[in-house]
Amino acid sequence: MSKQAKATKSGDNFTRWLVIGMVGLVVVTGVVFSVMSSSNKANASFAALKGYKLGQQVTSTVDPAQGSGLVLNPGGPVKIDLWEDPQCPICRTFEEANGAYIDSLVRDKKATVVYHVLSFLGDESIRTANAAMCAADEGHYLDFHKAVYLVQPALENSGFYSNANLIKIGSYLGLTSKKFTDCITNGSNVNLAKTQEDSMATYKVTGTPTIFINDKLWVRKANGFDPTEFRLAVEAG
Repeated sequence: MSKQAKATKSGDNFTRWLVIGMVGLVVVTGVVFSVMSSSNKANASFAALKGYKLGQQVTSTVDPAQGSGLVLNPGGPVKIDLWEDPQCPICRTFEEANGAYIDSLVRDKKATVVYHVLSFLGDESIRTANAAMCAADEGHYLDFHKAVYLVQPALENSGFYSNANLIKIGSYLGLTSKKFTDCITNGSNVNLAKTQEDSMATYKVTGTPTIFINDKLWVRKANGFDPTEFRLAVEAG
């Protein structure tokens, strides 16, 4: 091989490795940027929980006769069944419009509210449903439920609802007991979440949010969730 050929081959190798190195750098940079971007978005989400004031404890029970739903304030003059998935963006819209009203109905003992925490949108829904039930064991389902929607990311299954972040949500609320964190880490209520999801067919629930008032399906008339329309429906029973 001539000196010129050797030089050309050496140059080709150098160019090839340079290109490989540049591609690798782009990939690594993209991964780092993605991780940093996700971290920044998570921090921005948690900012919504700063200064959150934990409400009074509310006792809840799981009722197998009601699809293993979580029952708050049994025996109220009106019963509301809420079927939701923690990752469902329309559920967040419903919560933003009517969450405070429903919270007051429970705390003022004006209604029985049964929460059916579904998890058909994937593993993150299962983890969040489990964590919500862990919060219920602490008497703070309503607070955790509200917090989950306050920090809900724009995309489903984005990786945000990890056990670590669910524990962090709890910490912002003041839920820091070992019982609570172990419950999330160990998936203590995963089977309960599955049971609630499996009950959908029995109640002919095909999507979320689905709301029943006194066991009658509520069908909204407005395009969105008008708080006045919902309140009047509840009051009418």
